[in-house]
Amino acid sequence: MSANINATLSALAEPKRLQMIELLREGPLTVGEIAERLGLLQPQTSKHLRVLNQAGFVEVHAIANRRIYKLSQQPFKDLNKWLGSFKNVWEERFDRLDDYLREMQEKTDET
Repeated sequence: MSANINATLSALAEPKRLQMIELLREGPLTVGEIAERLGLLQPQTSKHLRVLNQAGFVEVHAIANRRIYKLSQQPFKDLNKWLGSFKNVWEERFDRLDDYLREMQEKTDET
């Protein structure tokens, strides 16, 4: 899973790619539409989309000479699962902090 997460985080680390993800949330778009909305040249856009495709974030469908990109769900599910693994750790730490604060409050109340 760590290799997938590394690729996922690396792909998302570039602000323009993250903006592309946000645009594609609205629905499928062509390379030209993405380039126009982000103010990028088409070759730059294609390069970023290639990285997103390799990381599994987008799927591409060719229709005639147009390439249409849409989001793929799996990397988001993987990322959510990975982030969720930290939830238990933090909940345990907060529970211990609550216990500690309760003990400190009880000591303060006793004096």
